[in-house]
Amino acid sequence: MDTIYALATAPGRAGVAVVRVSGAESRNVCRILAGDLPNPRLASLRRLQYRDDVIDEALVLFFPKGASFTGEDVVEFQTHGSPAVISRLLGTLSHFEGVRAAEPGEFTRRALENGRLNLAEVEGLADLIDAETEAQRVQAFRTFDGELGRQVETWRRDLVRAAALVEASIDFADEDVPEDVVPEVLSLLRALIASFLSEVKGVGAAERIRSGFEVAIVGPPNAGKSTLLNRLAGREAAITSEYAGTTRDVIEVRLDLNGVPVTFLDTAGVRETEDSIEALGVERALERANAADIRVVLGSVGAELDLRPDDIVLVPKCDLESDVSGMGVSGLTGAGVSSLLERISGILSERAAEAGVATRLRHKEALTASVDALEMALESLSSQGDSLELGAEHIRTASRKVDTLLGRVGVEELLGEIFSSFCIGK
Repeated sequence: MDTIYALATAPGRAGVAVVRVSGAESRNVCRILAGDLPNPRLASLRRLQYRDDVIDEALVLFFPKGASFTGEDVVEFQTHGSPAVISRLLGTLSHFEGVRAAEPGEFTRRALENGRLNLAEVEGLADLIDAETEAQRVQAFRTFDGELGRQVETWRRDLVRAAALVEASIDFADEDVPEDVVPEVLSLLRALIASFLSEVKGVGAAERIRSGFEVAIVGPPNAGKSTLLNRLAGREAAITSEYAGTTRDVIEVRLDLNGVPVTFLDTAGVRETEDSIEALGVERALERANAADIRVVLGSVGAELDLRPDDIVLVPKCDLESDVSGMGVSGLTGAGVSSLLERISGILSERAAEAGVATRLRHKEALTASVDALEMALESLSSQGDSLELGAEHIRTASRKVDTLLGRVGVEELLGEIFSSFCIGK
């Protein structure tokens, strides 16, 4: 493969910039620009020079093949972070034969292809780079650290054990088999199904941690929804007015709520109206409210909104009320806002705790398919007659689906989509 290079740090002015070179030509590039190769994994201060042009003075590191992020020979140039230095170094690298600029995610893709990372760890790395809150960081690092991979290996051992027992019974069907293996196989399969279903249940929470939970503020017109949103945002995110129906579209504000990503939604006032534009706003408000994880209901709503048992119903503009028994909120004065946030945070923290090691829709689909295969295996093995062969094949199908979690089989079509989300240099 070509040797690739890219700026690994953010573009723009900075104290230090890191330029990576990965591939067979990286040693030659280093010798030409920096003199000779530094000792592996030890930084060495070198003057970078191409022909008669001195580019910069930089720290140079060399990681040999098999001991680098990509699994190839890798050289890193840690230069001063001025745009001029970076531009000159990248321009110089483009002159080397067999060396080209990297595509988005190409360094990580080579790490996958060279066995340095599995697909789940690649997904964890992508999430770690994008993490904005503590909950996102923790979840992403668990995946990047190989937690899903370790769980998959445990599942595979049980699947291999179950398949081996069934196939042994098939191979020695005409001979004396020491014991009936079916009860042990059925026990293994039932335990696997329970484990898979538990992980499937937690994927929704994991997806919400990644993308953010949604909290919709709903209620009748002029109930103080926009004022409350502005109080939560700490800025004038929504237009407020004493006239009903000011908000026509859904306004979103994204916040970090005790480490959990939350998007608060200010929606149009819910009421019957003959104004076609306002009616469209009400329709959108109801759609977003029904899809939200939590709904904060200010005041009384009519039949247009079906209340849920877990809705947080509050008295709006409680600064104007004499006694609301702690069940009110005022965006204008901030009364009740801290209690509301604590309540929302507690609910979302409980939901976030449901997340397991499977964190993506792709994981859910693979595990669901594995459950289907294992249930068919249970049915085959529990019946009489020539059913062992069918049971063994269903177990092998489940094993193949589990292998897709780590990218061992059948995921080539996913790679382009996954790596396109990476920045150049990673």
